[in-house]
Amino acid sequence: MEDSYCPDCKRLTEIVFDHSAGDTICSECGLILEAHSVDETSEWRTFSNESSDHDPNRVGGPLNPLLADGGLSTTISKTSGGSNELFSGSLGKWQSRGANPDRNLLQAFKSISAMADRLGLVTTIKDRANEIYKKVEDQKPLKGRNQDAILAACLYIACRQENKARTVKEICSVVTGATKKEIGRAKEFIVKHLEVEMGQSMEMGTIHAADYLRRFCSNLGMTNQAVKAAHEAVQKSEELDIRRSPISIAAAVIYIITQLSDDKKPLKDISVVTQVAEGTIKNAYKDLSPHLSQIIPSWFAKEEDIKNLHS
Repeated sequence: MEDSYCPDCKRLTEIVFDHSAGDTICSECGLILEAHSVDETSEWRTFSNESSDHDPNRVGGPLNPLLADGGLSTTISKTSGGSNELFSGSLGKWQSRGANPDRNLLQAFKSISAMADRLGLVTTIKDRANEIYKKVEDQKPLKGRNQDAILAACLYIACRQENKARTVKEICSVVTGATKKEIGRAKEFIVKHLEVEMGQSMEMGTIHAADYLRRFCSNLGMTNQAVKAAHEAVQKSEELDIRRSPISIAAAVIYIITQLSDDKKPLKDISVVTQVAEGTIKNAYKDLSPHLSQIIPSWFAKEEDIKNLHS
């Protein structure tokens, strides 16, 4: 029993829990202190005497609407030791030989999850990539195509749609069986195919330099003040007619901000983190140079320092 304050007894008294009704009752006066409370403890049993190698929770995985059986099928695993080892092993072999309509889907989802984990992506992006792959796979147009490129393209599109853009180079870095060009072609194929299926253009989301900026700044170990200044500079640069890719603009702005700060970053380090060639960063910097006083926040750098950087 636990103690709790009873307003009728006006002191701490022992309380009794009525689990069937969800009531908390004072053991002395019978006052119901709390009615219809929700039991937030586990709904499953735990068997502590079992081997620690097995999960004692008697629950399954969540329902997966993308699978034919909802992901609720049972898998027979092989036991380690004991008289039933041969029997369970034989059952597992027969099960694996049987027809499983979701076998290819499960393998694809596993590959997407592995790529997403290596990129540090959240579950919502994984789920969106799985949905995109399922839509394409249902139409059976993937025969003879590079499966790794298709999966990587699904993940790229999912990142775009969830406003967590990743570059094709970043996606390519976690794929072993596809090149950047193959992923780009696969992306165009998927978008075109789904647009035909839906009868309308596929919303991909617009990429802005700010989508990459915070992640790059974090990887470079920039200060909060420098990150804030870079973010403001990138937003102001969108008002200019600079015909460069968003990632090139982001890399060039980071280079400019770091050169105006006390913690200067070498161009080589910025190139490695952003995966933008040093020459491309220099060209984007030249395009931004005439507008530095316009895009660099006045609170971050003096006009004289900006002119000296430009010169």
